[in-house]
Amino acid sequence: MQIKYILNQIQKHKGFIYGQARLLKKARRMVMEIDIQPRKNSLPICSGCQKKGPGYDTQSVRRYEFVPLWGIALFFLYARRRVDCPGCGIKVEQLPWAEGKQHLTKTFAWFLASWARRLSWKETAEAFQTSWDQVFRSVKMAVAWGLAQRDLNNIAAIGIDEIAWSKGPKYLTMVYQIDAGCRRLLWIGRERTQKTLRTFFEEFGPEATSQLRFICSDMWKPYLRVVAEKAGQALHILDRFHIMSKVGKAIDKVRAQEVKKIKARGETPVLTHSRWCFLKRPENLTDKQAVKLKDLLSLNLRTVRAYLLKEDLQRFWTYNTPGWAGRFLDDWCTRTMRSRIPPMKKIARMLRNHRPLLLNWFRVKDRVALGAVEGFNNKAKLVTKKAYGFRNYEVIKIALYHTLGKLSHPKGTHRFC
Repeated sequence: MQIKYILNQIQKHKGFIYGQARLLKKARRMVMEIDIQPRKNSLPICSGCQKKGPGYDTQSVRRYEFVPLWGIALFFLYARRRVDCPGCGIKVEQLPWAEGKQHLTKTFAWFLASWARRLSWKETAEAFQTSWDQVFRSVKMAVAWGLAQRDLNNIAAIGIDEIAWSKGPKYLTMVYQIDAGCRRLLWIGRERTQKTLRTFFEEFGPEATSQLRFICSDMWKPYLRVVAEKAGQALHILDRFHIMSKVGKAIDKVRAQEVKKIKARGETPVLTHSRWCFLKRPENLTDKQAVKLKDLLSLNLRTVRAYLLKEDLQRFWTYNTPGWAGRFLDDWCTRTMRSRIPPMKKIARMLRNHRPLLLNWFRVKDRVALGAVEGFNNKAKLVTKKAYGFRNYEVIKIALYHTLGKLSHPKGTHRFC
């Protein structure tokens, strides 16, 4: 079986034929070169208007890298023709296997882009003996194509959050679709300001915005203001994870203050190495942490009282109706305001101020994937970690769309992975 037969089965190009194949050894690497020739009497296609025209002249031979076969690097060799187009003038011909001046074939570019979802870009480049830049260009091409093909109709629920992606810290505003049938990254914006989120709604469009029924976010004031201004018809829900995260930070602050007071009095440092005992959920504690927490709960400490208030607040999320949940929240806030623990009292005031938005959680918890926002954020952090950090905003934007955007890809004649 000849190599030309295999290529004609997986990568046949109309108007072109495969010529001679040569197996060479270059720099400790096996390389296969295959000539491509235009069919006899075939006319080149103008790259400007995509119409056939008479030939003008021929450029020098160029190499186009294809998907490796059996670990052997494969290159197409072709002398590109120029077209004497009546409408566009003298133009180079359009090639079916490569885009513009790229030396990478379209098939190899999509091959690299698909593997870049599974491996880091550096690992992908090393595995297929190419450069990081070639992998980046392939991913950029795949993202541009996928974004152009996206369907943004009938989106009913979105989640808005931010992630830190660089020192400073520098933030990205992330907007996700969290409908039950489709969860994906919709949009990325630089920083976490009102201007950033307004830009999303402007690009999303007033018609698509008017179809939104549910919006989930944290309590970041710029987000709350813009959502109320741009999508007031949607039911705004506060994210449970961020609320409990703020409660955890309040407990940690109480613990840190109490540790200082205990040390100043010269007493036994009972709270040493107890941070995660109070911040973790009971079911996630290690055996050692569970024993230490049990010992601490028998002591009359402010940190212990704050922890018990936090655990009691977890019952809030178990209610089925907004009415009963609201009564519990009011009671919890009253008890917390009497606790004489300033960080926890601050949490109680915050929850009272956002009471209507908190109760919206119970109106939609069975209809919208409210936990998807935090799940996406964890995946976004993994993308940046896997790449050992991105210093360029455009690069991280492409990487996140590629991994989380659920972008489509064109149907080819053959799937390599």
